[in-house]
Amino acid sequence: MQFNTRLIHGRTSSGYAQREILPPISQVSAFRYDSMEELEKVFQHKSMGFAYTRIGNPTLAAFEQRVSELEGGAGAVCTSSGMSAIAAALLAVCQSGDEIIAGRGLYGGTIDLFRDLEKLGIHVVFAEQMTGEGIGKLINEKTRVVFGELISNPALSIMDVPSVSTTAHAAGIPVFVDSTTATPYLANPLKLGADVVIHSTSKYINGGGNAIGGMIVDGGKFKWDFEKHKALSEFSKYRKMAFSVRLRTDVWENFGGCMAPLNAFLSYTGMDTLGLRMERICRNAETLAMALSGHSEVGVNYPKLPGHPFKRYVDSELSGFGGGILTFRAGSRERAFRIINSLKYAVIASNIGDLRTLVIHPASTLYIHSSQEEKEAAGVYEDTVRVSVGIEDGRDLVEDFLQAIRES
Repeated sequence: MQFNTRLIHGRTSSGYAQREILPPISQVSAFRYDSMEELEKVFQHKSMGFAYTRIGNPTLAAFEQRVSELEGGAGAVCTSSGMSAIAAALLAVCQSGDEIIAGRGLYGGTIDLFRDLEKLGIHVVFAEQMTGEGIGKLINEKTRVVFGELISNPALSIMDVPSVSTTAHAAGIPVFVDSTTATPYLANPLKLGADVVIHSTSKYINGGGNAIGGMIVDGGKFKWDFEKHKALSEFSKYRKMAFSVRLRTDVWENFGGCMAPLNAFLSYTGMDTLGLRMERICRNAETLAMALSGHSEVGVNYPKLPGHPFKRYVDSELSGFGGGILTFRAGSRERAFRIINSLKYAVIASNIGDLRTLVIHPASTLYIHSSQEEKEAAGVYEDTVRVSVGIEDGRDLVEDFLQAIRES
């Protein structure tokens, strides 16, 4: 099956107890059992079932299975937010004294999270380039995981997942990829060599801007060295699934970062149009980027533009699409604000991946806590404008942005 057919008719899209065409919303805190013996077996993981929504819920399970199928994973865990997903995934494999290698041009919230990990004794080393060569020189005896964004937000650098994975695996290190900005429609990082895929489902997967959430998908193929990854040592009997088991029964459960059942349902139903939305969004983004690139007063950043340093990865990793985000430099902070304020069809908001076009000035919002060096590594300057392109008619978007630039 092709992508959209698999979305609607895949193996995880049916089989609900009362023959529903969508998973029911199990909006409950706990589940009733006829005997204490039954409930005991569920808590001991000796029997299938749900006991308490913080540690499992059928609506969450349906959403997890659907994303896992699209990514080609062995299992998935959904979380309360994308940041919760990143935190839980990294804490499942790292403990005090360990190191993480990460791409430098990351989303500002992720950089803030890394500061908190440093306080826990988990050190983060930043790679200038997310390539095999770039991370190879940083790997040492303390390295436990390589983390990067497939399409970084908002720098729009593209991670060379195959070469990073080859280098990391040779050293016994897993590769975790945040694929929020790519989505399963553009790329499957597990097929490119990664071991774990992370999403902020609040973005493109949900698509409607109505539910916060995150997802962690385990490929289930990495051969863990339990002497190296001591955080997983208690789960060594699960071998290649040790990460998934620790994540679900330990880190995720104990930190309480579960997704609300209603949010899972809203994101599950939002996924129905993921392929259609992403195709339209990427076409619109390319059209807008091309139109703006011909305007001498702004400098445009979009991976599919001719001469872009990451254009070679568009075909090899992203199915020929450049993604749904572009940035441009307006010349000054004041002019950036004037352009943003003059737009008629773009919503000023801090999210991405909505079906509406969203626009923001990252330096004064998302990167307000970042240093100048961190901002520049992420492609954020005082005159940078980030655009998350929506599904509106492309011609209207082009005319809107051109008039805003003229009037600024």
